[in-house]
Amino acid sequence: MKYIIDRFEGEIAVCETEEGKMIEIDKRSIPAKAKIGDVLILVKGQLEIDQKSTQQRRKEIKKLMNEVWDD
Repeated sequence: MKYIIDRFEGEIAVCETEEGKMIEIDKRSIPAKAKIGDVLILVKGQLEIDQKSTQQRRKEIKKLMNEVWDD
């Protein structure tokens, strides 16, 4: 299961699941370095940042933004 950090609300990270559902995760359960937009995966019972998926997602978003602003 993958989660994308949508925003932080106090001690809660609001994340989007692969199915598009929004869930709340206690910030203490995610890596301290996690930022909005990071992709999280569950590894051996712990949430970790999926660096490859996060970088790929950021590149796709940047490309889409460039297409919109170049017009």
